[in-house]
Amino acid sequence: LAHQDIGSDLIRQTFKAMLDDDPEWSTTVRVDIQAYYDRDPACDRFIMPVLYFKGFHAIQTHRLAHWLWNHGRRDFALYLQSRSSSVFQTDINPAARIGKGIFLDHATGLVVGQTAVIEDDVSILHGVTLGGTGKANGDRHPKIRRGVLIGAGAKILGNIE
Repeated sequence: LAHQDIGSDLIRQTFKAMLDDDPEWSTTVRVDIQAYYDRDPACDRFIMPVLYFKGFHAIQTHRLAHWLWNHGRRDFALYLQSRSSSVFQTDINPAARIGKGIFLDHATGLVVGQTAVIEDDVSILHGVTLGGTGKANGDRHPKIRRGVLIGAGAKILGNIE
């Protein structure tokens, strides 16, 4: 994620600040790793998502951006969203609320809007959009409930429950 604009030291320091502030994150990341191991036939070692899977990297980047967003550091959060879009081809708004045990298979082309909610144990394949239907304000993005599988290329628009 480091770039000429923001170096790896700043990202690492910010990540450490999140870890110090949110002791639940270590549980969340372990549950995310377990989700890859359980649901991805290509994952036969727990270390694989951490080293190789951009969907895992994208969701952890979102978790840091979401923490920044909630701590009033919105410009840095939006910067990480932009870097995630460039590096991992995912566009997850930092305000989106995402649970634990998330499996983003391939992740390319994933778009998650600002007011979207993704609950625990959700699997999302590539090319998925969780978007709004236009310029309306307010709670305008879908809510994805626990344990759902969203197939490749799905477009879920509006505040569907």
